[in-house]
Parts: sequence; structure tokens; C-alpha cells
Amino acid sequence: MASVTKVLLLGSGELGREFVISIKRLGAYVVACDAYAGAPAMQVADAAEVFSMLDGAALAAAIDKHAPDLIVPEVEAIRTEVLKDYEDRGFTVVPSARATIMTMNRDRIREVAATELGLPTSSYRYAETLAEMRAAVAAIGLPCVVKPVMSSSGKGQSTVRTTDAVDAAFAYAAQGMRGDRKRVIVESFIPFDYEITLLTIRTRDGVVFCPPIGHRQERGDYQESWQPAAMSAAAIAAAEAMAKAVVDNLGGYGLFGVEFFVKGEEVIFSELSPRPHDTGMVTLISQNLTEFDLHARAILGLPIPAITQHGPSASAVILADRDAADFSISGLDAALRPSVPGVDVDVRIFNKPTTRPYRRMGVALALARAGDVDIARAAAREAAAKVALSYHG
Repeated sequence: MASVTKVLLLGSGELGREFVISIKRLGAYVVACDAYAGAPAMQVADAAEVFSMLDGAALAAAIDKHAPDLIVPEVEAIRTEVLKDYEDRGFTVVPSARATIMTMNRDRIREVAATELGLPTSSYRYAETLAEMRAAVAAIGLPCVVKPVMSSSGKGQSTVRTTDAVDAAFAYAAQGMRGDRKRVIVESFIPFDYEITLLTIRTRDGVVFCPPIGHRQERGDYQESWQPAAMSAAAIAAAEAMAKAVVDNLGGYGLFGVEFFVKGEEVIFSELSPRPHDTGMVTLISQNLTEFDLHARAILGLPIPAITQHGPSASAVILADRDAADFSISGLDAALRPSVPGVDVDVRIFNKPTTRPYRRMGVALALARAGDVDIARAAAREAAAKVALSYHG
């Protein structure tokens, strides 16, 4: 019987779903894990386990049961000390247990970037109580940005512009925290021109990059992304140098989503995810290899050819607006008929079993073969707007 790489995927959302599809095409066997049954990645995996990633005993039991060749985290809130223990026993954690520990916590990756590597970042302070939060805001100054040190998809993130808003921002951050680390980071507000994600792939043959991805956020969560983002050659070179420094420091192999603020020619490190990035869903239409293909190849030790672009591309999210367990999705026929010639459109529905306000239920993708990024962005937004969620009961 042929040897098959067994992957234990920790977290089974939409990013995990596309990753499963990519790595199964390369012959892997995938066990998808999440806190609820029927998660998107579970629907395309070979097997599934339902447990909280913060339950250390359950996480260890899943690793013992399946004895995977690769342990691949997809979510932020995980008992990282369990991953470190199993890595010490000879298991492979992607990209590494240290990378997972550092990047799952905003304070730790910030210390790597700012203190160990000396990269330019915003000014920042930490707080674990409301009193500490008030002191941190006073030290940083207004406006400032408040985030839980552990969260995802912008949960708990807000911009504080007045002293009257400090207490509410702390309460909102506490509400949006994932895991059990009750700590926030208070950052100086950077009046950036734009922000980008630089998909950075660390392989056994070196570090390679995708063209920069621009994105727009609301409530701290991405709403649309586009590729390529307009950047000068000097700014791209600066971002690539910083991204390489960080991923080389973290070690291991795989794709990292490295976020930067850009103001003029100044590039400022923001955050890093040790896995495919939500803004990188644009690569589902923009590139010869998606970010999920690249992650799969890198962690399997397979070669990566030149990354080529099909043309200016964009993505736009499809959001729910309420809590529901009984709903339907319509409008795909209209969404897949772009109104602009020379534009290709695609839609990915994530098949999540329930909705909640602002939950990402799908994404619209557009490729402007005969246009520019602005045309692609408009086409992606148009397609997303045509997809309708109907709620029943």
C-alpha cells in the first residue's frame, strides 16, 4: 500500500476548506477538527473530530488517535503548549510550534518583530485590566487602536478617538477575545495610505513571495482585497526584506500572511499569520497557484514554480446580518453574470451551518482580463451584492 501523508487540521473554516482541497489533490489524507460538526473543511476532508482546540486533553487525544505526519493549525485559539510537547516528541507542527505560539498571540509576535528584529512598528502598550488600559491609552495618546492579543477576523478590535470611549473599547476587546489570555494591545494609530498582505512562502529552497495584496477593512475584518496592490519597487523590496526576516526567525515551512501599513515609501510591520490569510482568497482567481496550493506544496516539501498572475483581480465578502440556523442562499445565477465585458467572475459559498451578524458566508471573485484593479474590485462587489441570504422561521 502506498504511503499517504496524514494531516491533522486544527480549525475547519473556509480557509481550511480550500487548504484541504489543495492538499488532497496532492494525495494527503486529512482529519479536520473544529468545535462544531459540519464545519466547512470537514465537508471535504476524509475524517473529522469535534472538540475545542482549547481543550488540551482533547487535542492530545486527537493527536494520539490519528498519529498525523503533519499537524496544521488554522485557528488562533489553540493549546499551543500541547503542540510544543508533541513537536518535542517528534511530530511536525506547521510551520513550527514556536511559530504557532508566537503568532497566535499578538504580543509575542510584536516582540519578535520590534525587539528581536528591530522592524518598524507602531508604538504599543499592553493591558490586562481597565486601569492598565486607561494608563496605556494615556501613554500612547489618541487616537489609538485596541485589540485583544488573541482574536480573529477583527473580533474585539476598535479605534479609540476620545477618552470617553476607552472603557467601552476595553469591554469590546474582552468580549472579542479568543482563548483564555485576557490581555489587550494598545497601539498608536498610524495614518497610513494603505495596508497590504504580503503572502510569504518559506520553502526548503528559500523564501518566495506573491505580489502584494491590498485590502479594505471594516470592524477590523477584511471586506475586499485586490491583487496586485499598487506599490513602488522600493516599498515592495522593504516589505519583502522584513517578511523574510520574520519568517526566517520563526522557522518551519509553509505560507505566512504578513501584514504591513504603508505611508508613502515607509513600510511598517503590523501582524503575521502562519497560514493562508483571508485577504489571500483573491488568489483563488488571480494566480496560477492559490495561497492554499502554495501552503500545501511548501509543507509537503514539493517544488514551487514561478508564481504568475492571470491579471488584476479582487475579492469581496458575502456577509450574514443576523443569527439563524435555517436559511438559504440565492442569486448565484445573477452573480456569475458580470455586467462588464472582459471580466471573469466566480463565487465560493462556504456552507457554514449557521449565520450570525457579519459572519462570512462566501466570497465573490473577479478577474479583469481586459481592465485594471478598479474594474476587478467593482465586479467583485457587484457579484457579492447579488448573492442573497434568506432567513426562514
